[in-house]
Amino acid sequence: MSSVLGRPVVKAFNNILAASLAKRGVPPGSPERIALSVAGDDREDKQKVQGVIQELGFDAIDAGSLAESWRQQPGTPAYCRDLNATELRAALAAADAVQVASYRRQADEAAAPYVVPFKG
Repeated sequence: MSSVLGRPVVKAFNNILAASLAKRGVPPGSPERIALSVAGDDREDKQKVQGVIQELGFDAIDAGSLAESWRQQPGTPAYCRDLNATELRAALAAADAVQVASYRRQADEAAAPYVVPFKG
């Protein structure tokens, strides 16, 4: 992916709701600290993003490569659940590649009431 774009690509912040990102950051060691998953193909690039996440008050979990980043997509067990580090690791591991189409369908159905159809 980065060779196509000519820039580093790291996937993060897609498994948290805006309200949680704005209000749920807490100091390290806090029992209510939630975790965000970070996927990418370059270890150094992922570490930079993980540092930003930690500065914002969240734990950062290495979610593997970009090819594995489907595990943090809409509908998966890790998506927008405000999980702690242990729970997030378990949710990422629980995602089932066979269920990707089902995850997407469920996420689309859940979002449908909030989407205004385009009438161009």
